[in-house]
Amino acid sequence: MDINFNKNEDHNKLLLSDLKQRFAKVRMGGGEKRIEKLHAEGKMTARERIDYLLDPKAKSIEIGAFVGDGMYAEHGGCPSGGVVVKIGYIKGKQCIVVANDATVKAGAWFPITGKKNLRAQELAMENRLPIIYLVDSAGVYLPMQDEIFPDKEHFGRIFRNNAIMSSMGITQIAAVMGSCVAGGAYLPIMSDEAMIVDKTGSIFLAGSYLVKAAIGETIDNETLGGATTHCSISGVTDYKAKDDKDALDRIKSIVGKIGDYDKAGFNREKSEKPTLDEKDIYGILPKSRADQYDMMEIIKRLVDNSEFDEYKAGYGKTIITAYARIDGWAVGIVANQRKVVKNAKRRNAIWWCNLLRFSR
Repeated sequence: MDINFNKNEDHNKLLLSDLKQRFAKVRMGGGEKRIEKLHAEGKMTARERIDYLLDPKAKSIEIGAFVGDGMYAEHGGCPSGGVVVKIGYIKGKQCIVVANDATVKAGAWFPITGKKNLRAQELAMENRLPIIYLVDSAGVYLPMQDEIFPDKEHFGRIFRNNAIMSSMGITQIAAVMGSCVAGGAYLPIMSDEAMIVDKTGSIFLAGSYLVKAAIGETIDNETLGGATTHCSISGVTDYKAKDDKDALDRIKSIVGKIGDYDKAGFNREKSEKPTLDEKDIYGILPKSRADQYDMMEIIKRLVDNSEFDEYKAGYGKTIITAYARIDGWAVGIVANQRKVVKNAKRRNAIWWCNLLRFSR
């Protein structure tokens, strides 16, 4: 290994350490005081709910942990977009779980929150995965409500997706574990199964104070839209849970009884580790992204058995195209080759010109 490799390795490991520190901060959501307040109310945090719900020791992956990073500083920030999304296993079935983080503005929806929820639904539809909603939200963040409703890629599309997933036979399960207000109240009701936590969960378009202001009637939130009202009178929810864990146990039981379902059909075999050391990537990647490096060496340390089939290997050499397997999954790879190849620039320009000509 040369000195540049060692310098690159140190630099990239420091970057990784910084990323982990930032992630640790993001995991705290709205901060320790708000987490303590949630616990005092007998509630679990969004991440605690997801960890309890997913099968222990099974693989899971968080989607969009840094969504909202650096945004809305004038409003106090929005860690993870105010919602935690994970793909993992429940009773051996792969699912997507979407949980409002009530420590971030009481789980209110910022514009980015809506986009993250839409992406979670898209993943469920693309991969035909059951989706679980853990609802604990004060509704739309009112100071920014003009930015969340107007476009087709905004808040309202969530309910359209509810209907589409229902038509596709994709199971949707919702647990109301806190506030579920205004427009957000439609999401659990449009799910296949809905449950609500007694004395904690509530569903209504407007709370008791607005009812008093609008029609002069005095009513408490529990009577207006609590668990007993919706399980015994309105029929909006299907199950009443005594606490968070009881609701999550109910979800596990329901998922465990779901029959087999259509899969997305992606090809997978037994996973194999790369034969070359993955940790070498720290030293291969230069400190400056303007510097050259050999993308082939990166790919060899990512793919199973360090094996791949390169497509058009001798053509347009500043772009690598290949077929391979990663963690057993069949994948296609398109990568910029950062290493200078003689005459490659000219050939690549011709390649792109031909592509544009034939695409007209």
